Formats: sequence, C-alpha cells, structure tokens
Amino acid sequence: MDTLAVVCTYNEATNIEKVINDILNCGLKDIEVLVADDVSPDGTYKIVEEISKKDSRVHLLLRKTNRGRGYAGIDAFKWCLEHDAKHIVELDGDGSHNPKYIKNFREIINTCDVVIGSRYVTGGSDTQRGILRQSISFFSRMYLKIVLGVNICDPTSGYRMFKCETVKSFINKLTAADPFIVTEMLYFSKLSKALIKEYPIDFLERVSGESKLKPWTLVKYLIKVLKLRIR
Repeated sequence: MDTLAVVCTYNEATNIEKVINDILNCGLKDIEVLVADDVSPDGTYKIVEEISKKDSRVHLLLRKTNRGRGYAGIDAFKWCLEHDAKHIVELDGDGSHNPKYIKNFREIINTCDVVIGSRYVTGGSDTQRGILRQSISFFSRMYLKIVLGVNICDPTSGYRMFKCETVKSFINKLTAADPFIVTEMLYFSKLSKALIKEYPIDFLERVSGESKLKPWTLVKYLIKVLKLRIR
C-alpha cells in the first residue's frame, strides 16, 4: 500500500469513528488506517473492530501488554513496515488533527523524507488553546531547539508523515513509553540526515473527551530531553 495512517488511541470512543472516516475520505485513493489501542475501557477498540469487519482498509492493533502511547507508536510503526507501506502518517485520535492535510503531506513528501504538520509556520494556527498551554508550547519549542539542535518551528507536533525508509533507520532506537516518542522520532530523523519540511495546519481542540496531559508532564519532558541528548 502507499500510505498507512497510524492512530494510537486510549478512550477515544466518541471520536474514533469520525477520525477514521475523515482519513479514508481525505482525497488519497491508496490509504489505509491502523488503530493501535491499549484495550480502552470505553470500548474504543470494539468500535474499530466493527468498522474493520466492514472495511478492509481499517486495521486494529489491540495491545494488551506494555501499554503506553510510546510503546503503541513503536508497535504500530513496526506493523506498517512489516506490511510494506511506503509512507506512514501519524495523527491523534481526538479530532485535533484534521485529516484533510494528509493529501498535501503526500504531495510534499515526494521532495523530502519527513513532513511536519506545523502550527507555527505562516498559514498555521493554534488559536483554540489557552494562554497557559500556548506558553508551555513556546517554551518547549525553544528548549528543544537549544538542547537537541532541532531547527523546526513546531518540533512538538504529533501530526507527521514519514517515508518508511526513514523510519527503518531508527525504529530500533526508540524507547519512549509515553508521548515523548514524538520527540525521539524527530531527533533520530535529524541524526539520520532526513530532509524535514513543515506544512501549515490549523490545530483544533479535541472534539470530546479529556486530555491525557497533566501539569507535571512538562517537568518529566524536560528531563527526558536532556537524557536523549546525552544518549
């Protein structure tokens, strides 16, 4: 297949069906969806399972051990490589990443190795989040540029498309159990000399449900960045 969309979920039952439908109708003919779910208590995986029975383009990776956003991402990317996808696009399952941009990413990746859906390049926006969240995001971006040398306007964006050759170059180096995998993948892409381009997106607030981010997450994140740089 040409493009596989990876969506890692935990308690996204109210959002996942719309996300899947929007991905499949993003304008790409050869696109399929892989949902990696950690046995969500709200039954997210059951919804995906029912959809997959009716549509062969939808796949479920049900993870019962080693739960965590990072581990789910690692397993999902390995699944994509094993099934010979040429491109992998990753987006959140809460509706904050609009699948309409996937077609644009696919066009741009012909000229690079990684496409980042960016809120902070000309044409992008992040207007639906509060001042505190935006301030934290700004600090994180500056911190990543200084510590990791990642010269990207939106290094914390979780909406990205990769050529599979790029993912193969670092998949066995990924260790993050949590959302820090987003930073790991970007950093290892940089170390592998991958050409990275950014495309403007409008970041939306989640459609429904609760955010998984907690206030103390930032402190842990800053420490992990230092450890990654030392590593």
